[in-house]
Amino acid sequence: MIAVPPGVRILLAARPVDFRKGMDGLAALVQQALRADPFAGDVFIFRPRRGDRVKILVFDGTGLVLYAKRLEAGRFCWPSPAEGTVRLTSAQLATLLEGLAWNVLRPRPVRRPSAAC
Repeated sequence: MIAVPPGVRILLAARPVDFRKGMDGLAALVQQALRADPFAGDVFIFRPRRGDRVKILVFDGTGLVLYAKRLEAGRFCWPSPAEGTVRLTSAQLATLLEGLAWNVLRPRPVRRPSAAC
């Protein structure tokens, strides 16, 4: 489980990338393709053509960190590559990393309590 502090953006690159890339190659991809700063502290998620792997790139304040996971059975649930970049919540990220369908998670509607008389 990756703990993501509140306020940190989590961006999923929907288009498959070359998984031979390491942290420097993925950081360059963040700058060029996603038009974002890989050193801003945001979380960047990448997928290969095979749907059973994921790489996550994040700057922790002291350096770039690269997380990788491969499912032994099944595939991750990925959005269509046409979607470009998808923003996730921390709950959706945790669900994605478990290999579950993260895209069906929806926040509950918040009802304001009625004022007491």
